[in-house]
Amino acid sequence: MEYELTTPLKEEEIKKLNIKDTVYITGTIYTARDSAHKKMLETKPPIDLKNITIFHAGPIIQEKDDKYNIVAIGPTTSMRMNPYEPEVLDMGVKAIIGKGGMDEKTQEALVRNNAVFLTAVGGCAAVYVNSINEVKDVYWLDLGMPEAIWELKVEKFGPLIVTIDSKDNNMYKK
Repeated sequence: MEYELTTPLKEEEIKKLNIKDTVYITGTIYTARDSAHKKMLETKPPIDLKNITIFHAGPIIQEKDDKYNIVAIGPTTSMRMNPYEPEVLDMGVKAIIGKGGMDEKTQEALVRNNAVFLTAVGGCAAVYVNSINEVKDVYWLDLGMPEAIWELKVEKFGPLIVTIDSKDNNMYKK
């Protein structure tokens, strides 16, 4: 099946997703890598994590006239976030976008929180960047550009493949 979802994501939308489904997202997504995940657990996150989508990515950013433009954005290896992801999911995140899968503890947190892991296709940085309409904000820029949390307005961001669904199915294990 193919779905077009709008953020913030809704419980009933997440429940209908199954592994191998294709998803496109419109609305707001946030990037977050290792340092941002760790800092979210050490201090109050700068954004409300309820029902949001986090993209494991370190975008290439161009700054001009106090505006940010994304040059390229592709997924980073998600398993690097395993030490932090279950707790971040417990804060209300509904979808994680990344590549390479996640561990058992993260899969349990996805099920517990009715959330999904969506795989972004590696090598499609130019395709994904075309779905970004605007850099709305940036948080924790002190972590460095790739590690900061970037708030992005997207339209039909994808294709993304459901690889771990909220029903405890994992495409990597099948």
